[in-house]
Amino acid sequence: MAAAEMERTTSFDAAEKLKAADGGGGEVDDELEEGEIVEESNDTASYLGKEITVKHPLEHSWTFWFDSPIAKSRQTAWGSSLRNVYTFSTVEDFWGAYNNIHHPSKLVMGADFHCFKHKIEPKWEDPVCANGGTWKMSFLKGKSDTSWLYTLLAMIGHQFDHGDEICGAVVSVRSKGEKIALWTKNAANETAQVSIGKQWKQFLDHSDSVGFIFHDDAKRLDRNAKNRYTV
Repeated sequence: MAAAEMERTTSFDAAEKLKAADGGGGEVDDELEEGEIVEESNDTASYLGKEITVKHPLEHSWTFWFDSPIAKSRQTAWGSSLRNVYTFSTVEDFWGAYNNIHHPSKLVMGADFHCFKHKIEPKWEDPVCANGGTWKMSFLKGKSDTSWLYTLLAMIGHQFDHGDEICGAVVSVRSKGEKIALWTKNAANETAQVSIGKQWKQFLDHSDSVGFIFHDDAKRLDRNAKNRYTV
């Protein structure tokens, strides 16, 4: 579900349901004089009251995680400073959370903000992530906000052809700029990974090349790990 479509869903569905409830015709009573107002029926008022509470479920539930640089400095084990922030499973709950959290340009230096499928922790050691890898994009400082939003919408809206391969995404704020990484499950599945990388670039209208690194390589070689796939 694309960004604009997600924002239109509630109003569109409401209009269609009201039309159906009215018999589908939408015709004006011939007996009404010009300019006369049709009194709202009790049924319509009741429907509108219920419609306000209707939510639109996503394909999966997702969880936001935050890794504070201050908490990191106090921890000895990597990942022990990760904190579960909020889990959502509907379009409305996503926007409610997104509109009330800091976007990348407002995060403190050294922070990492994650959005992963519910019950998958943003760690190499997580069983679902263990054999996976990451696509990464780099941005100038303060310039990743829109790309981060579009990445989230593509993930939670199930826009990727190989969406089941995706674990989640993380935006990292550093002194030289910001990076967004898209985590996937099966790094060795080249067809799926290349498809995800190409679609991600399309969704973000990103023209530079992006590379994919296996988690195993990153663990063994750290900064010397090389891209296995490039699109």
